Amino acid sequence: MITILQNRTNTYNANYDVIKDIQNAGDLNNKLFCTFTDLDGLDALIEDIQSKYTIIYNKMFVLEIVGKDEYVVTYNVDQGNVHTIPDNTILVHRKKESNTLYTINALNELIKKLNGGVVDTKYQVDWQHYRNCVLLTQHNDLNQLNTKIYKIIEV
Repeated sequence: MITILQNRTNTYNANYDVIKDIQNAGDLNNKLFCTFTDLDGLDALIEDIQSKYTIIYNKMFVLEIVGKDEYVVTYNVDQGNVHTIPDNTILVHRKKESNTLYTINALNELIKKLNGGVVDTKYQVDWQHYRNCVLLTQHNDLNQLNTKIYKIIEV
């Protein structure tokens, strides 16, 4: 995947199960976008996101993936101006009490892992065990990425 960001080339590849087509993204209401990059592409990515989307709540959060040269930018966008999703982007949900970001696929995999292989929508996850992390799937396997705040951008 190559994305042109204001005449710069971003060759970063997150290698996660990212959204490739807006038509298959489902309902975009109340979803949080989470875009992966490396430090070299971070500033260009932030500029590109700000130029293409109306950011709801006027904040973007940049999280550092602990132990990796990898960063994630999280932001809510006005669904009315979303025609494409940036490369290396996943749609996530957030548990405020533990600051956990997760995809529905990752939640299902986590419940399966914790509940003897059974996906049960009533299963209660102890979110404190997943504090400050992103839970996602990578090649359909559950992956936990521990995070720390790198910076908060006021838009």
